[in-house]
Amino acid sequence: MLEISLPVTSMTAICAALILLVLTWKVIMLRRKDGVVLGDTGDRVLTKAIRGQANAAEQLPMALILMGLAELQGAYGVALTALAAILLIGRGMHAAYFGIHGLTWRLRFYGMFLTLIAQGGLIILLGLTLL
Repeated sequence: MLEISLPVTSMTAICAALILLVLTWKVIMLRRKDGVVLGDTGDRVLTKAIRGQANAAEQLPMALILMGLAELQGAYGVALTALAAILLIGRGMHAAYFGIHGLTWRLRFYGMFLTLIAQGGLIILLGLTLL
């Protein structure tokens, strides 16, 4: 039996899932509060929460796929761990902006910036493992 161990990807996936869970819970609570079943009824706070959740759902899967593939290919652990940390810090900052009304837009900007750095780094790292 083939045994596969992906500890960096697994821990990152757990943290990413928690971020997504919190963002999803925020959307659910806002929808229940105002009785919104579909859409956002023009509510800016709900719109912002929905977009924060959707952005996490859009960005995290590809990052985790890249990370898992790089780890499977034997990518250097320190680099992989550093990119995982950058990704989670970025996603945490981004989630904070979208999940907590009234925070500065800079969290969104720098959170996405770190997310893109992590994804770019994962692409490069995976590519290097294939050489």
